[in-house]
Parts: sequence; structure tokens; C-alpha cells
Amino acid sequence: MAIRVMLVDDQVLLRTGFRMVLAAQPDMEVVAEAGDGAEAIEVLRSTAVDVVLMDVRMPRLDGVEATRRICARTEPPKVLILTTFDLDEYAFSGLKAGASGFMLKDVPPGELLSAIRAVHSGDAVVAPSTTRRLLDRFSPMLPSGKKEPRHKHVEKLTGREREVMLLVAQGLSNGEIAARLVLSEATVKTHVGRILTKLGLRDRVQVVVLAYETGLVRAGGGAG
Repeated sequence: MAIRVMLVDDQVLLRTGFRMVLAAQPDMEVVAEAGDGAEAIEVLRSTAVDVVLMDVRMPRLDGVEATRRICARTEPPKVLILTTFDLDEYAFSGLKAGASGFMLKDVPPGELLSAIRAVHSGDAVVAPSTTRRLLDRFSPMLPSGKKEPRHKHVEKLTGREREVMLLVAQGLSNGEIAARLVLSEATVKTHVGRILTKLGLRDRVQVVVLAYETGLVRAGGGAG
């Protein structure tokens, strides 16, 4: 079954470009479009969507608030924030709002398609190192610029799970973590799954955000 994609952007030409790229894929189908967040939410009431490509700066309702409302729904579609270098702070807010990741608007078509497939399958959304660089730059935007109380379930992690969590938060992929800890990738994937379950998190992007918010990882990628 084809991945049902929704395009949300106030620039028609950009939506057209993305639609042409996706339409050429046998496993993808653009089932809906919207020019702003409010329209996107309205369309989602009557259209089944798997992945939403969400712009951030739009009239009426921006992509961050739209993402927050969409992710609060029961069984929501995955959301990929679309951003540019000069709007990275919006991508940070989008991750906090529940987006599964972010992509640059000028991303090569192949990377965009891979990200959509990864999101749909529940795997890592974007390169963890990219997420880390974003959070390094905007970690001062966390509330009061201070550490928040540690997540109540972090202490339930085993020593190995804590090690894996810190490496995920520092931007390492499963393969890199496996090499660092001398484990198989399958074992690392199992650990990541257990971490998500114990902490009540949706994906590794949320692990990164949590680690920065609680001070488990400092800006710059080091352990706290």
C-alpha cells in the first residue's frame, strides 16, 4: 500500500515541486495539500494521511502550532518539519511540538524520499547528527536556559540502556553505537526500543530533546 503523504506549504510552487518528486515513486501518493496549518487540520478530519510534510512559517496557523495539534490526535500521522537554515529555531520548536524530525527545503530528492519512508516505517527520521547540531545551536531556548527536572523514568534505565541513550542523544546512529559499545546493531535497536518504552517516548528525536532538557547531555554533545 502506498504511503499517503500530505503537503502543507503556503507556496504553491514548492508544493508542486514536492508533488512531482513524490508522484514518480511507486510507493508514495500525495493524497492532500494545504496552504496553512488551519487548512491542514481541517483536511485531516476527512482524509487518511500517513506522513505530513509541514512548512513552519505560514499565515493563519503556523507549522509549529499545527504540528502540536496534529500530534495530540489519536493515532496521528507522522510530521516532518520543512525548514531553511535561517528558520532553524522553528524546527526546534517543531520537534518540541511532536514532529518526528525536520528536513531542509532544499534537501536532495533522494534524501527526502528516504526520510518519508523512514518515518512511515517507524525508524529514525533524520540523521541524528543533524538533530544534534540543531539542538546544540538552540539549547539556550530551553525554558529559562536551565536544566529541567530529570524525567521520572530515567532512573529505571539499566546501565547499558543509559549508555545507549546518551550516545543516541549525542548524535550517533545505531551502527556507530554498536561499534562504540562492541554490540550488534540488532542489540542496539533492542535497547533503543526499550528506552522509548520505559520513557514513554515516540522516537529517537524525542530522546535527544529529553536529554538536552534534563541536562543529561550538554550543548556541544557531551554528557551532562
